[in-house]
Amino acid sequence: MALSNIKTWALPRNFLQQIGWVLGILVFAFAIISAVERKGASVVGKVEADVIPLKGDDRLINEDNIKAVILNSFGYELEGLKIEEVNLERLEQVLENEPFILNADVYADGRSNIQIRVTQRAPVLRIMGNNNQNYYLDKTGYQMPLSDLLAAKVLIATGNLAPYQEDFLDKKRNTLKDVFLLAEVIRADAFLNAMIEQIHVSNKGDMTLIPKLGNQKIIFGKLDNVENKFRRLKTFYKEAMPYEGWRKFEVIDLQYKNQVVCKR
Repeated sequence: MALSNIKTWALPRNFLQQIGWVLGILVFAFAIISAVERKGASVVGKVEADVIPLKGDDRLINEDNIKAVILNSFGYELEGLKIEEVNLERLEQVLENEPFILNADVYADGRSNIQIRVTQRAPVLRIMGNNNQNYYLDKTGYQMPLSDLLAAKVLIATGNLAPYQEDFLDKKRNTLKDVFLLAEVIRADAFLNAMIEQIHVSNKGDMTLIPKLGNQKIIFGKLDNVENKFRRLKTFYKEAMPYEGWRKFEVIDLQYKNQVVCKR
């Protein structure tokens, strides 16, 4: 047979490329699985916690507090355990059940350390009511205890305040709800937020505002006509006070319609 009549067969180039891709993917997947298994079998070196500060670099909880929470919840320290023995999802849940913690991100880094990044809840109002009430509320109305590390510089509410209940904002009539809603308005206004430091609630449920400067008491009354009352108050402070002086009046009453009644 002549050599010219012999036919040769070759695999298509694209088929060889596909085989190469498949082999490459398998090798990569095997490497990933091996790395994960090695990481899971490795031992936890350190537990490191980073607490994102609040405004003013404030921290209500620190790394030592977080480690104490972990020890109290798990009953043992995580250092020295295999990575695969640490339930990271449960660890996040445990931390997020703490009243100072809004969110916790937990992961194992490439050095087999457990990294924890904590976002704090921010207190906006301190309750110091009758019957030894003493706690913070965040912007959602969530109750927070006092911190051993820091006394947050927030608006204070005192006096005849209803006991805390998780659904207090859903109540129709509730002095804690009234003071919380009024505090929201004050915090949202730069002028009022800089001026008012305390809201006091009387036995009748009337509210009195205590400024940061001066000795005045601002009688606000019930939680009604809020926008109108504050508009009159700001007009009075901006236009009348520069002429009358900050020390002249002891009581500023906003309860009368379209008036600001002052008493010495």
